[in-house]
Amino acid sequence: MGAFDGKVALVTGGSSGLGRATAVAFAREGAAVLVAARRRGQGEETVEQAKAIGIEACFVQTDVANRDEIECMVSHCIRRFGRLDYAFNNAGIEGSVGVSVADYEEEVWDRVMAINLKGVWLCMKYQIPEMLGRGGAIVNMSSVAGLKGASIVGAAYSASKHGVIGLTKSAALEYATKGIRINAVCPAVIETDMAERAFNTDAEVYEQAKLCQPIGRMGTSDEVAEAVVWLCSDAASFMTGVAMPVDGGYMA
Repeated sequence: MGAFDGKVALVTGGSSGLGRATAVAFAREGAAVLVAARRRGQGEETVEQAKAIGIEACFVQTDVANRDEIECMVSHCIRRFGRLDYAFNNAGIEGSVGVSVADYEEEVWDRVMAINLKGVWLCMKYQIPEMLGRGGAIVNMSSVAGLKGASIVGAAYSASKHGVIGLTKSAALEYATKGIRINAVCPAVIETDMAERAFNTDAEVYEQAKLCQPIGRMGTSDEVAEAVVWLCSDAASFMTGVAMPVDGGYMA
């Protein structure tokens, strides 16, 4: 028996990295899983990994910057599984790395904000009504770049992740007495495709990124997934409005 038997989890950005690891972690705990992402092929691979555990899972192709697609994603979850208990709003992009504020491209800035920040708000806009009356838990993806400035990854990424924390705290206060807990995770540099794209173009920058965590290494997707699943569990029943670092000591 898993801790989440009979429950349903929704994971955006579930085609790889942190999203895939968290979808599989939910499945290990017994939750049926809806995987949402833009990349169908990789998203379906995540679904197959969840099904291999013996858990019901499905994929919905979704761009979280598109309101209609998010509404469709949540509606599909309710039609397929009849409920929504947990959501990990993880989908995000890095934008332009190593570009100064004055040189940042407006269209890239807008896209980063549309996915990383507005996308999280839109997801909660449609997820929360499905949790009211039953209760639930939402975890939003922020970053240590949402807790402090981060010139390496660019101002747009850092600004969007700061915004996610403000949004998370505000929503947590609004729904604290209504049975819905809302938190954020703030990873440091994690071994993912995004980190590879962002840092591996320069060996020196990559080494700096790896060693900026006092623990002396990058984190893994599974380590972040465990934090997300814990925040959704009854073990974290008194936790809401928290921006939790998962960072190998970076913020210390």
